[in-house]
Amino acid sequence: MENQAAVTPNPTKVATKWALISTLTNIVLTYVFEFMNLDQQSPIKYLSFLPFIIFLFLAQKEFRDTTGGGYMTFGTGFSTGFRYSVFTGLLLGVFIAIYLWILSPEVLEKSLEASRAQMEARGMSDAEIERSMGIANKIGPWAGGFFSALMYTIVGALLSLIGAAIFKKERSPLDTAVDPE
Repeated sequence: MENQAAVTPNPTKVATKWALISTLTNIVLTYVFEFMNLDQQSPIKYLSFLPFIIFLFLAQKEFRDTTGGGYMTFGTGFSTGFRYSVFTGLLLGVFIAIYLWILSPEVLEKSLEASRAQMEARGMSDAEIERSMGIANKIGPWAGGFFSALMYTIVGALLSLIGAAIFKKERSPLDTAVDPE
């Protein structure tokens, strides 16, 4: 029999799979909320974060149960969840930028109108408001995408710590695999 070196499972494959599922789910939810004509400030929109959380934990659990052979260290669990968060954040960041810039620019316009009203209520001058609106029109989609990616990564890192603590199952010295020869 050939002596095979122990292969350390890579959490990237599992994280990528769940990041794609999460991104597709969030894209569908984005359009569902748009077709429901929900207000941009509606708390119902926070429901779209629920699949992100569920899929993060499912990624960690899948890694432990399949790729990790039933075992997973805290560090590997965190790594799986963090990779999932980064991939999901990047994919959703790109989607948000394209969504606001090309697919549904009216969503950005509604947001800018609400911002204009807030600035007027604060007593800002017309020149200040126009300058702010000009900048927001230019960088709005990209800023939306960037801050979405950043938010998903940061929140995902925190949730990855929780998931890693929940799903970790380290090998004891008695759990060593016996080489069948």
